[in-house]
Amino acid sequence: MRLTGVPGITTVALSSVRQTTHELLTLLGRLRGPDAARDPGLEVAALQAAELAYQHDAGLLAVVEHEGADPAILVAGLIGVDKPMDADTAAELSYHLADAGGPGIREVTRAQTARGYPVVLAERVQVTGAQLQAVVVDPVRPRIVVFTLHSPGGRGWLEVAALAGRFVAGVDLSAPARVT
Repeated sequence: MRLTGVPGITTVALSSVRQTTHELLTLLGRLRGPDAARDPGLEVAALQAAELAYQHDAGLLAVVEHEGADPAILVAGLIGVDKPMDADTAAELSYHLADAGGPGIREVTRAQTARGYPVVLAERVQVTGAQLQAVVVDPVRPRIVVFTLHSPGGRGWLEVAALAGRFVAGVDLSAPARVT
């Protein structure tokens, strides 16, 4: 899987939980400015994101930033499934998420990436912030890529979600793993 870099999205190395937490905290602190030192939740958010990335064997952890928006955390992972999926399977997934997706799901839509891969998008807005999940279906191999964008504050949500959408739209599942 190859992802094309998008200005405003900074990847974080997944070398160890400790190093990843440190890198995330440094990046988030820089983005949040002088108030970051007084925000105890920032360190907790960085540690939780790093731990979750390792627990779920994520292939990508990044920070999404946009002027006038709270920074958001983007995590992605490649997941093997029982059989190759297609647009019909994506439609079923979309229906299931819309029907039984749980609390806070505001919208479930379907789209295609720039390379024609089916994508199911689910947006969740709750008291704890805003979340967008994009499930990209690989119609050739039995796998999906799940991207999860989370903004704890939610300020500027539409802007950071649009940046993450551009990033997801550039996924190439036929290429070796890397971000260019």
